[in-house]
Amino acid sequence: MYEQLFTPTVQHTLDLIGIFVFAISGALLAVRKNFDVFGIAVLAEVTALGGGLFRDLIIGAVPPAAFTDLGYFVTPLLATVLVFFLHPHVERLQTGVNVFDAAGLGLFCVAGTTKAYDYGLGLTASACLGLATAVGGGVLRDVLANEVPSLLRWDRDLYAVPAIVGSAMVALCIRYEALTPFTSGLAVVTAFVLRLLALRFHWRAPRAWNRRSTVVEGE
Repeated sequence: MYEQLFTPTVQHTLDLIGIFVFAISGALLAVRKNFDVFGIAVLAEVTALGGGLFRDLIIGAVPPAAFTDLGYFVTPLLATVLVFFLHPHVERLQTGVNVFDAAGLGLFCVAGTTKAYDYGLGLTASACLGLATAVGGGVLRDVLANEVPSLLRWDRDLYAVPAIVGSAMVALCIRYEALTPFTSGLAVVTAFVLRLLALRFHWRAPRAWNRRSTVVEGE
């Protein structure tokens, strides 16, 4: 068994910070879509908790943490209130939100992978659930907002790839019995930095080679 990266109290605090930042991104999209206050709250909750709910249901950690810890549920509502009244100011802080979002991505992909492994999944499955924990809420947010998920769009900066790298690093460390607070932190930082670099330099995943086709679109 490996050491925990953080104490339970610190881990809980970091979870709430990540949930809050993800909720901000969901609430901002709802405002751009002209949703009412209920729609803003729903999108904030789904974005913040969707990935963790999916993971917990898959691994059988029921009831999920989002339903047993009131803080997990209330935090997105606080983000909703903030965005509802101050969304022009929050929009101006988008760079800062992106930084915290990248940090949440790193924390959640690592925490998701380790929790899945703790519940008996194999390394590959654990890494996949780490990815789902990090990006699942964003996918649900985009679907509910009637948009193609950012995860699937070629014109968006890399988002899933940093989470995949972080999750894979954790899985490899578990495989070679090298998962310690240091290596876990390294995985978090790696995912975080990759996401920031993707935002800074607009890194994007390659599209299919030679996309031109003789097939008429819509056939």
